[in-house]
Amino acid sequence: MKAYHLGLIGAAIALFVIFEMLRRRRLREKYAITWVVLAVFIVLIAAFPGILTWAADLTGVQVPANLLFFGASLLLLAMNVQLSSEVSRLEDKVRTLAEELGLQRLRIEQIEGSARRTGPPDGP
Repeated sequence: MKAYHLGLIGAAIALFVIFEMLRRRRLREKYAITWVVLAVFIVLIAAFPGILTWAADLTGVQVPANLLFFGASLLLLAMNVQLSSEVSRLEDKVRTLAEELGLQRLRIEQIEGSARRTGPPDGP
């Protein structure tokens, strides 16, 4: 099996998994776009390996695979930073919501405590 066949099969599997995760609501659209673009890029490189050779010549990299690995490393680093930022933002939201929930529970307990002390209202 030639390397580009393997690339095409890998990209097809990746696209299938992405769309299946979207369908099952396990992946949000804003993240899926990145993965779909990446899968299309893999298809282009697999179908037309000359693109990678041309890019390597253009950038002065002697081995095209090294350019591919470098680009993939940069992409993974960028995605990791973006996802870390998203996790940090969500942790702040969860902490804020937990604090608000604690305050609401305290208010409810105070209201229930004052209602018990005053007793039921007198009837007519």
